[in-house]
Amino acid sequence: MSGTIGRRDVARGAGLAALSRLGALIEVVSQPAFTWMFGIATYGIYTVLWAVVNIVENVIDLSMTQALQRIVPREDERGAHAAVRFALIVSVLPATAIALVVTLFAVPLSGFLQTAAADRATLPLGIALFAWALPLWTFIEVATSAARARRAFGPEIRLRIFWEQVARLAFAVLLFAVGFQSLGLLIAHLLSLTLTALLAVRLLGRYYDLSLLLSVRASPELRRELLITGFALLPTNIARRLFIDLPPVILNLVLPGAKGATAAGLFGIARKIATIPLIVRQAFQYVLAPLASAQAAVDRAGIAPLYAFSTRLSVAVVVPLSTLLILTGRDILSAFAPGTIAGLPLLVILVLGRAMETIVGPATPVIEMIGHRLLPLVNTVAGFLAWAAFGYWLIPSHGATGMAIAVSIGTVLIAWMASVELRISDGLSAFDRGTWRALAAAGVAALLLVTLAFIVPRPAPLRAALLLIAFFPALWIGLRAGLNGEDRRALGPIARRLRLVRG
Repeated sequence: MSGTIGRRDVARGAGLAALSRLGALIEVVSQPAFTWMFGIATYGIYTVLWAVVNIVENVIDLSMTQALQRIVPREDERGAHAAVRFALIVSVLPATAIALVVTLFAVPLSGFLQTAAADRATLPLGIALFAWALPLWTFIEVATSAARARRAFGPEIRLRIFWEQVARLAFAVLLFAVGFQSLGLLIAHLLSLTLTALLAVRLLGRYYDLSLLLSVRASPELRRELLITGFALLPTNIARRLFIDLPPVILNLVLPGAKGATAAGLFGIARKIATIPLIVRQAFQYVLAPLASAQAAVDRAGIAPLYAFSTRLSVAVVVPLSTLLILTGRDILSAFAPGTIAGLPLLVILVLGRAMETIVGPATPVIEMIGHRLLPLVNTVAGFLAWAAFGYWLIPSHGATGMAIAVSIGTVLIAWMASVELRISDGLSAFDRGTWRALAAAGVAALLLVTLAFIVPRPAPLRAALLLIAFFPALWIGLRAGLNGEDRRALGPIARRLRLVRG
């Protein structure tokens, strides 16, 4: 890569990456449909199985998804192709072997899961089928990360939003209509992943030579660099996934029968909704990983304005967005099947945790990509210890609510430790004058939403609709007052269309 990277590059890439993560918003629409069609208990088993797939995938891919972000931008064409080929081999082949083993031992494995009586008979078959989501998902993750390593942040949009999410909902509706019950949701997910994986091959073909990918071999030095980089990042990636996916698995294992499946389902629903603020953090995480690596190779000092801009924009968006989700949480949960309102405390806690994690900006991916290989491990250990300590204290007396508090404390600690470390090691501060300005403006926007929630009379759906409408002008206020002129101009044409800048 030649030249430096500016705020416009970050803003454009983050916008495209955020669009690719809008599958989380589609999930907020599709998950109620899943609970109405298949029931909360069945949805809970689906949540647990998909959580296990994600956890295992994050282990067996050896963090190749992030190692590619660091290494591909620095390699020539042959080296880049060799890196991608090696990453696919060392991740997809083990995933396929694990899927085969799980399929063969599906019956004994089904005995570990708690489920409703109606789902017990079909659970072994469901596990055997859903095991093949692992190699499919592993391939999709590595293939899309290879595209991002080329600084191609937009192509995931169709894969993540349409094919992965919308197609899953369409398959689920179709299978339910023809009479599938317990297995319908699992099969729909598997079909959508199969379609997405086929399209991911086409995506690879756009940014790499497929014939070269099949033939080129990585040198021992490149293989060693990929593995060393991946293993250094692996604890952080595993921890990030465990914080998201392990809680519903634990709840399912410790609570008997349908209670375990329902508790997992409620936590999964609250987690999905709380993931919406995380879209902002993930957008900058996806973008700044390869950009920070490339910028560090040109001029390490150039990372500072990118990081500061990303933090200010994160604050301006996440604070009012989290406020909206908390204020409308009851209304959102009322769209799900009866009984889901019990997950409201979980939703509020997890949204607050995600907001606190996001407002320090993309500190974690920056510190991972600019060469601090030990610090992510230190942060991960600290986060896990905090989760374990608070979980041991709170879960026996507060159940799933205690789990939500413990998980939030752990995730926030990891993000804030990374922010402090960047300040000490590289002089990068998450909270400069610009960030405090953005935080103050976002606080005003959030206050406007809270005031509206208190003065608007019921019925609740009317209040929720008005809050949703009011969110957009409140967000505009946060962006207009919270970002300086240069920041707003970096948003490009959208800034002019929204009248954030003149001209």
